[in-house]
Amino acid sequence: MAKGYWIAQMDVHDAAAYDHYRAANAKPFADYGARFLVRGGDQTNVEGGWRSRTVVIEFPSYADARECYESEAYQQAKSIRLPVSDADFLIIEGYDG
Repeated sequence: MAKGYWIAQMDVHDAAAYDHYRAANAKPFADYGARFLVRGGDQTNVEGGWRSRTVVIEFPSYADARECYESEAYQQAKSIRLPVSDADFLIIEGYDG
């Protein structure tokens, strides 16, 4: 079964408030087996447009990735993130070839 991934690019406008989002998303991430592959860090944009922060999170399956995003716990966390950041967000199925 192919894994699922969240890929998000964002610009954070209030780092202190964003820390509350990180605290709030810890439980749903644990519940759905999420594992950070990329969490901020240095990045170099070599083509096209990009935001200042990139996050890649791996889930055991695409279904788990979707269910986590749709869960009540994550939606509560998301409500903290939305007012303090602008994001492009994708849930994608991994390649299992």
